[in-house]
Amino acid sequence: MSFFPGHDPEPGDAQAVDQVELLIIPRSSDIGNFEVRRALPSAKRRMVGPFIFFDRMGPALLRAGQAMDVRPHPHIGLSTVTYLFDGEIHHRDSLGTGMVIKPGDINLMTSGRGIVHSERTPDNLRGKPFSISGLQTWLALPESHEEIDPVFAHTGVGDLPVFEDGASRGRVVIGSWQGLASPVKTPTDTVYVDLTIGAGETCPFPAGAEERAAYVLEGTVLISGIEHPADQLLVFRPGDSIDLTAGPTGCHIMLFGGEAMAEKRYIWWNFVSSSKERIEQAKEEWRTGKFDIVPGDEEEFIPLPAT
Repeated sequence: MSFFPGHDPEPGDAQAVDQVELLIIPRSSDIGNFEVRRALPSAKRRMVGPFIFFDRMGPALLRAGQAMDVRPHPHIGLSTVTYLFDGEIHHRDSLGTGMVIKPGDINLMTSGRGIVHSERTPDNLRGKPFSISGLQTWLALPESHEEIDPVFAHTGVGDLPVFEDGASRGRVVIGSWQGLASPVKTPTDTVYVDLTIGAGETCPFPAGAEERAAYVLEGTVLISGIEHPADQLLVFRPGDSIDLTAGPTGCHIMLFGGEAMAEKRYIWWNFVSSSKERIEQAKEEWRTGKFDIVPGDEEEFIPLPAT
C-alpha cells in the first residue's frame, strides 16, 4: 500500500557475491488484515533507479467481513505504481478518478505538486472471502516534474506486451524488454518487468539500465551459484549482464530499475522531494486541510503522523 505505518527495514545479512551488490530482507508490517513487506527504502539503499519505495502486498486471504481500507492520504513529488497478481482494489483520488484495478492492470498516479487518494476493497468483494496479492512502488519524479499538475493513468492488462520464449514468460509493465515496449510513460528511463522462469532455466538480465534489481516473489533464483528464496531484494552491480537461473520449482520475480536520480531525494511519510523545505510545506498543508478532497470518500482521512 502507499500508506505504510512501519519503520524502514534493516538490511539483510548479504553474502558477498560478484554480481549481487546488496541483498535486502524486507521488513514486514501488519496493516490490519494482511501483511506488507517493505524492501525500499532500506537503511543501506534508498533507491534503485527512480524506485524509492517497494512494497509487497500479501499474498493473503481475507475472510468474509474483512476488507482493505486505506483512508485518503496525500502525496507529492512521486508516481505511485500499483500492480496486482490477485484481487481487486478500488482507487479514488482528488482528481475525481474512480477506478477498480484488477490483476495485470497498472495504475500510475503521478502526484506532482500534490494529490490525495484512497485504496479500498470494491463493494462487489465485501462480505465474502477474497485474496489479495500485488506490488506497490513509488517512482521519484525528476526535479523538472516535481511540481507538475497531478495526473492519473490506468493501463489495462490487454495493453501491456507479453513475451514467452520457452525458458521464460512474462509482461512488460514499464519500459522495454526483449524488443517489446510498454505503453506506460514515465519521465525518466525505467524498467519494470513481471518475469517467470521455468525450473532450471536461465534468463539474462541485460546491463542496459543504469541501476537494476530483482524482487523474488515465488520459488528460488540462482545468481553466481547462490540460491535466493522468495521475499529477497537483490540489487545488482552496474554494468554486468546477470544470468537468472530458476530453482527446481521455477521462480516468479519482478525486475526493476532505470536511470539514477541526478539529485538527492528526501522521503518523509508519503512525501518525496529534492527539497526538505518542500516536504515541510506539504506537512503543513495536510495538517491545515489545504490539500484537495477525494470525491466520494470525504468522510475519513489519515492524520499527519506525530513524528
